[in-house]
Amino acid sequence: QVQLVESGGALVQPGGSLRLSCAASVSIAGIYAMAWHRQAPGKRREWIAVIRNDGTTDYIDSVKGRFTGSRDNAKNTMYLQMDSLGPDDTAVYYCNAVLSGVVLWGQGTQVTVSS
Repeated sequence: QVQLVESGGALVQPGGSLRLSCAASVSIAGIYAMAWHRQAPGKRREWIAVIRNDGTTDYIDSVKGRFTGSRDNAKNTMYLQMDSLGPDDTAVYYCNAVLSGVVLWGQGTQVTVSS
């Protein structure tokens, strides 16, 4: 069974940083695009970043300049470096990919930004 497993979420103070990881149980080398999403309390899940196999990335405006996505195909892992975190970044963060036509989601990792 193919799995995506997020980790790295934590309680962090405003202005702090975290690095999230998304580990896949299969090779991600053939997956063109992998994405990060988040769902804040009481809000709908939103897409925040895409990391493509060619190294290109795109971000939602609210995280541009603060979040950096990357992937290590050799480790079958995708990352999200999050800097200058603020309370509005509090959410459950999910990774997502499509593999052979199947949409995969991780279970999510909680990020809480609070003093």
